[in-house]
Amino acid sequence: MDYLKGLNEPQLEAVTTLQGPLMVLAGAGSGKTRVLTMRIAHLITNGVDPFNILSLTFTNKAAKEMKERIAKVVGQSEAKSLWMGTFHSVFARILRSEGHFLGYPSNFTIYDMQDALNVMKKVIKDLNIDSDIYKAKKVLSRISQYKNNLITVNAYFNNPELMEADEKANMKLIGNIYKKYVEACFRNGAMDFDDLLLKTNELLTRFPEVLAKYQDRFRYILVDEYQDTNHSQYLIVKALASKFENICVVGDDAQSIYSFRGANIYNILNFKKDYPDAVTVSLEQNYRSTQNIVDAANVVISKNLQQFKKNVFSENEVGEKIKVYRSLSDADEANFVSANIYDKHNTQQRHFSDFAILYRTNSQTRAFEDALRKKNIPYRVYGGLSFYQRKEVKDLLAYLRLLVNENDSEALARIINFPARGIGETTQNKLIVFADSQNVPTTQVLDNLGFYAPQLGLNNGILTKLGDFWAMIKAFQVMLKTENVYDVAMEVAKRSGLIKMLKEDQTPEGVSRVENIQELLNSMQGFIEEQIQVEGGDPSLSNFMENIALSSDTQNDKDDDNNKVSLMTIHLSKGLEFPVVHLVGLEENLFPSFMSSSTRE
Repeated sequence: MDYLKGLNEPQLEAVTTLQGPLMVLAGAGSGKTRVLTMRIAHLITNGVDPFNILSLTFTNKAAKEMKERIAKVVGQSEAKSLWMGTFHSVFARILRSEGHFLGYPSNFTIYDMQDALNVMKKVIKDLNIDSDIYKAKKVLSRISQYKNNLITVNAYFNNPELMEADEKANMKLIGNIYKKYVEACFRNGAMDFDDLLLKTNELLTRFPEVLAKYQDRFRYILVDEYQDTNHSQYLIVKALASKFENICVVGDDAQSIYSFRGANIYNILNFKKDYPDAVTVSLEQNYRSTQNIVDAANVVISKNLQQFKKNVFSENEVGEKIKVYRSLSDADEANFVSANIYDKHNTQQRHFSDFAILYRTNSQTRAFEDALRKKNIPYRVYGGLSFYQRKEVKDLLAYLRLLVNENDSEALARIINFPARGIGETTQNKLIVFADSQNVPTTQVLDNLGFYAPQLGLNNGILTKLGDFWAMIKAFQVMLKTENVYDVAMEVAKRSGLIKMLKEDQTPEGVSRVENIQELLNSMQGFIEEQIQVEGGDPSLSNFMENIALSSDTQNDKDDDNNKVSLMTIHLSKGLEFPVVHLVGLEENLFPSFMSSSTRE
């Protein structure tokens, strides 16, 4: 068992404790990914069928890397049978198989934040509600909190305290908006990100036979970053593990930084209450940082009110002392940081990619971008507009979404007149209002234009345009049955007029948009090749669309030059390593933010 060599004593204990509940308290840089990976490999080596192992991670990147490492120990054929991925990707997979119990099609669309916002704006408009008071983003955030705490529409209306709190906040119509929003998503055959958790919970609670099936399937469950799980995730894991109780959670209460997203630190603090017989292993040796950095972090963490006591230490060099610079303004601070990077790059021959600038909120980047540009220092801002959020990319994806799920009214609204084909807003509104009055999806009206034409009140010219558009979509759907994803997407891009329209714009921005479409098509080709190589791979369009919907990892950028300074929020930097880090904006009301100054933590 060569793979166990090189593990320290606590790591070895965590890897070789295979039965019953186990909590691994893993300090920063203590090798937790290695422990998780080796523990799964050890389970398989000891005769556990990989088909019975579920490993939940917080990023797709982490899942992919772990799977590759495991394959090196146990072989590709064994590793491929593992259920491994993010909470959302694993639960989406379960819902694709079992969603029919809840009335969802297996090809349901997963709405990203922008799609959900568009639906919400339409709901608020349809209900004739003041959008200045009920801002779509704010309402969506409120509903997200409800969903993550398993408060469905019915539960909301049965909770007088919640309704009263919303009324006091001048938001008494939230319940009505919530109800209409849920109905709109259901009608579109769509789920937002929070639904993937909420509906999985509903599925396992309402249908004991489904719960029993997955309890029997997942006999060994491993959860990474357990301190960042929310209430909904906690309940799903607890339900799945309740039969065999072979559950291993890895986390660190001192690294819980996602409470603003609903993460509940008590999930890890109360693990022993849920599983009194649980074994606890502490990984305390930090292999990543110098002694000075570890000591400084320990002093800060020691002030936490509720915590598991750990003695995190490092046997690395003592290292440089942490430098503190007090600046007079944000411009002064930015100039200091850029000068420091410039100096270290020249005197120590450091790569620009060695440097990171970490801040609390994205709005802080401007001063640093200005200062870096003045010194011609290349940089990349992470967490900005990701590749899949760019307009031209979303336009082509909307066509493809409609091919997979023609009830997706968000996708239809985006492309029915884009590129322009003479189907204006008045026509679209008539279609939508008529479909609503008949209580049928808009696509059903388009499928039967001849039948509905007399009631629609549209002239023959418009009816012809609608017919031509829908015939084109239907032709793409037929093509999808025999052709691969790339060929269909290429045909869609050409025949819809999308490429032609983009090529007419010869500005640098226009050329970049065409390149983005090409990049999307290239990624499809890569996806097909990847799926063909994997045994039991699925190169279908619906699988490609799901991969995109769930790819919320660090920005996908076609820029190959990685020798750049990284600018990102503290939250986005979690788990990354840089030789030189600048922590900026450490001032009252900014870090910690003004919002958290009123809490005990």
